[in-house]
Amino acid sequence: MPMIGWIFILVAVALVLGSLFMLRDSASKMYIPEDKLEKVRKRKAELEAQEKADDD
Repeated sequence: MPMIGWIFILVAVALVLGSLFMLRDSASKMYIPEDKLEKVRKRKAELEAQEKADDD
């Protein structure tokens, strides 16, 4: 394989690995305020209660 082929393969692998590392690093930085979390928990409890009532 010519040298340009190897360079192309190395650049492609580097781009894929770089994007995967950036995705991993940014995945845990999602900040949700406490009041929003409380609303989500309350809504989840309401839905579970409604599902339980529907099952009975």
